[in-house]
Amino acid sequence: MTINKQVTAIAPASVANVGAGFDIVGFALEGTGDRVTLTLDENGNNDDVINSGPFGSLIPASRLQNTAGVAVDAFLTATGRREVAIRINLEKNLPLGSGLGSSASSSAAAVYAANVLLGNLLNVDQLVQFAMEGERIACGTAHADNVAPSLLGGFVLIRSYDPLDLIRIKCPEDLFCAVVHPHIELKTSDARRILKRDIPIGDVIKQTANSAAFIAGLISGDYDLIGRSMTDLVAEPKRTQLIPGFIQAKKAAMDSGALGCGISGSGPSVFALCRGGETAWRISEAVKNSFSTEGLESEGYVSTLNAPGAGIVEL
Repeated sequence: MTINKQVTAIAPASVANVGAGFDIVGFALEGTGDRVTLTLDENGNNDDVINSGPFGSLIPASRLQNTAGVAVDAFLTATGRREVAIRINLEKNLPLGSGLGSSASSSAAAVYAANVLLGNLLNVDQLVQFAMEGERIACGTAHADNVAPSLLGGFVLIRSYDPLDLIRIKCPEDLFCAVVHPHIELKTSDARRILKRDIPIGDVIKQTANSAAFIAGLISGDYDLIGRSMTDLVAEPKRTQLIPGFIQAKKAAMDSGALGCGISGSGPSVFALCRGGETAWRISEAVKNSFSTEGLESEGYVSTLNAPGAGIVEL
């Protein structure tokens, strides 16, 4: 077993709550993510997390409140390495409360780096449970629909949480996603609070059918089925009210060639699936223009649904 003195890892942003798949599906978003550098501390100090990057000043330094710190400490405890002192440097590149899996990216990069630092004690699937502890600190719920794709890459289905059962779905190569993040913050805890606790059985049936059909569409490459299955009856009807201009933005995406459009994670980011990268960029621009009519600046991302997960930048 080779132990490294310093490791830097990066983990991508992610899109979760895809269509009808509330809390059970998500995919990695290439092109942006958080970096975490871990260094063995010979002096035995487990100090606070050193935050940097464009959004580093907005998150806690305390290891007990920082998603990267919590994830690393959970990993060390589970692997019997609590005596190992590690300095944590988090380069926070993803905005908070964006619907881009910001807290998950930090957690995923941190546990991935910790595993490599100590000689790859576990496989990447086993790391998900520790990254989930960062999510518990961030929003009160240890969900995996962001951390799993951020770690594993691609599109991931969470069949079960107890025990944790992750299923990778290979998506059509020509299936792309456009994601637009309007510059407002929406806390996941607030977005969860407004959801209904009781759902009519008829809506449960429709939601389940849409979720199953969506996965079938991904596996079979049936773009029409993918599009007509992207109807969410649980989260989107409630969360729409939290995102200024969402209805108009969704219409702009559909008018520009989207197969379907919805809220990325808890919002406020909006995602749309489509065929081809050119169409995805066209949709991104249309949605950004729509938000601008609401007086909101925004930025867009385009990615395949088979983007890579966490990886090492340097040792």
